[in-house]
Amino acid sequence: MDFIEFTPNRSQYVYTFGGAEPVMRVKPGTALGLWSEDAFNHTLRSVDDLASAHLDVAYLNPQTGPFYIVGAKAGDTLAVHIVSLTPARSWGASATIPFFGGLTSTDRTALLHPALPEATWIYEVDTDAGTVGFQSRFGDFQVALPLAPMLGTVGVAPAGSEVRSSLVPERFGGNMDTPEMKAGTTAYFGVNVDGALLSIGDGHYRQGEGEACGTAVEGAMNSVIIVELITGGGPLWPRLENDDYWMVVGSSRPMEDSWRIAQLEMTRWMSEMFDLHEMDAYQLLSQITETPIANVVDTNYSVVVKVPKKYFTRGKAFDGMHRELRDRASRI
Repeated sequence: MDFIEFTPNRSQYVYTFGGAEPVMRVKPGTALGLWSEDAFNHTLRSVDDLASAHLDVAYLNPQTGPFYIVGAKAGDTLAVHIVSLTPARSWGASATIPFFGGLTSTDRTALLHPALPEATWIYEVDTDAGTVGFQSRFGDFQVALPLAPMLGTVGVAPAGSEVRSSLVPERFGGNMDTPEMKAGTTAYFGVNVDGALLSIGDGHYRQGEGEACGTAVEGAMNSVIIVELITGGGPLWPRLENDDYWMVVGSSRPMEDSWRIAQLEMTRWMSEMFDLHEMDAYQLLSQITETPIANVVDTNYSVVVKVPKKYFTRGKAFDGMHRELRDRASRI
């Protein structure tokens, strides 16, 4: 298996899906060792750094990529298996940002009241203990939380020559902010343009479901992924798989439409895998799905619909690609 390492310099960061030239061409089956900058673009480094003074919305969520996947055509499926995620710094940052987050007014939900207090939190990473340390800014409380690295942003170029901000989650993936995008997960994206143009970024050292205040424990990340190409079968929305679940991510507003998207796509996926009538799949999923909220703060909200594999003695997604990539990962 080919293994390519890549660390972008600042001039190579991209801030969109679509509209950027590929940084390199990659053959299917290649493993990539990648470094990515944090969502704040390394501007919040201490509790004295406030978002309103340091963040530029045009330069948030810097992406590593895009990578041109040789042979990928519109309608194909790009499989991205996350082998490992390792914090690239000894600290991560989180912040409350004026009029951004789940419990404040925004430009979409406009209310007549001031912004919540602005603050920055720095979490110290203890690699040996596998923890990130929370320290309160308005009191004496502290607690060590388990490291749970994930990628907030993984995606491909959108269709129709669109150029979308790396802050947006949509059909092409993007800023979905789901903790399910972790080591051991295989993500399947529908290819929209030649080469797919895969990018990753927005590493989180941990994040609760929903990302309530709008920011996780944001940090630079070392990622190892394997990319593989499946001819045809491109899903309309991102599909995820790990050893325990099949999952679909839907992103829209209002949030119930995100759920509807993911539920409908999972109904179609179950119908395909088990040759079920759509109404039978709908009924079955009504009894077994789990539905965590990924984010309630991005330009679109993301909801994950999960199906536990434990109920099924058969059924393979994409001809068993997840198991194959997991086995390859064990040999890196």
